[in-house]
Amino acid sequence: MQKILTLLNRLQTGVAGVLLVMMVVLTTANILARQVGLPIRGTFELMGFLGAAVFGLSLSFSHWKKEHLYVSILFDRFPRKVQQLARAINTLACIGLFSLVSWQLVKTGVNLKRVEEVSETLGIAYYPVVLVVAFGVAVLVFLFVYELFTGFGEAS
Repeated sequence: MQKILTLLNRLQTGVAGVLLVMMVVLTTANILARQVGLPIRGTFELMGFLGAAVFGLSLSFSHWKKEHLYVSILFDRFPRKVQQLARAINTLACIGLFSLVSWQLVKTGVNLKRVEEVSETLGIAYYPVVLVVAFGVAVLVFLFVYELFTGFGEAS
């Protein structure tokens, strides 16, 4: 499972990195184009789509690297067994919550495809972005499951 999660995280991070570079290029191009009176049509929509995809694809990598916020002032004062129990309860809660989030995103994506919902300016379908975010959240769920059984998330 670790090899699969590592591969998925690398793939997601690579795609998110490319999308982030596209966001920077689009923003820069639009700023320059506005200076000569030719703004790029649909920039706001594209930035929204790209930003959502970057967010969804970056969730599990951020958690994998432990580069998220963690407040430990009180928590670290508890005995090790209490910390382990609290981590297990937190991980189970995260599995439940993010499973629901991923499932609802898939339902929303399928519904958006069914009704053929598209963006206003460029007419881009919403459902692929929603499904990409759902995939990113699902990978995060698998990472939580991995942590639950391996203790990966424990402090050293």
